[in-house]
Amino acid sequence: MYIVHVHIQVKAGQEEAFRKASVANARESLKEPGCVRFDVIQQLDDPERFILVEVFRQEKDSAAHKETAHYAAWRDAVADMMAEPRFSVKYVNCFPDDAGFGGQAQG
Repeated sequence: MYIVHVHIQVKAGQEEAFRKASVANARESLKEPGCVRFDVIQQLDDPERFILVEVFRQEKDSAAHKETAHYAAWRDAVADMMAEPRFSVKYVNCFPDDAGFGGQAQG
């Protein structure tokens, strides 16, 4: 698995609009054949901070995700909501193994 955590801080007052756009993107992303999981999480003690937890079968699936219309729509919709540039950290899973990690992509 290829796992990406995208760290985002939005401007004050943009939390709900960001959440709505990100959930729409996540729903569409789950329809991609290489996407296993796509979570949108918000920090409890600092609600302007979010993490997108993206799990793809392979790195190439993550790259393909960035070529989709729904990703482009999300990127453009949230660009002015950012308080600072977003950044990502990439991971591979250690446990459970790939078969037990995320099951089948949802759609």
